[in-house]
Amino acid sequence: MLVVSEAVLEAMWLQARLEAPRECVGLLVGRLGRAEAAWPLPNASPRPEVAYEAEPRALVAALRRMDAAGLELVGIYHSHPNGAAWPSPTDRARAYWRVPYVILGLAEGAVRAFMLPEEEEVTLLVDA
Repeated sequence: MLVVSEAVLEAMWLQARLEAPRECVGLLVGRLGRAEAAWPLPNASPRPEVAYEAEPRALVAALRRMDAAGLELVGIYHSHPNGAAWPSPTDRARAYWRVPYVILGLAEGAVRAFMLPEEEEVTLLVDA
């Protein structure tokens, strides 16, 4: 299970809408499976309309900031501007971290979380 506040969820949706038609990407940081913040990252993919790739320097800086703040990586999020909130073959192939991957499907207005590459859906609990 991954717990996110309404504010964190709204921050992810806002980023996804602002970056459309490009996919957005970011980190969910917090403690013990609870996302306390959504940290946006630049999408460095050569095909950002259909894929995401966190810009390496920004990713390393965010991970260092997370460690310095005593936080944990509790999830990774990205958007599918024209698709469903379901993992693509590319999403599954590039899943390196053992945390839930949250996908925001703008076309359907849905959000889901998965452990990848297994494609096992994770309960996403929205908390006030």
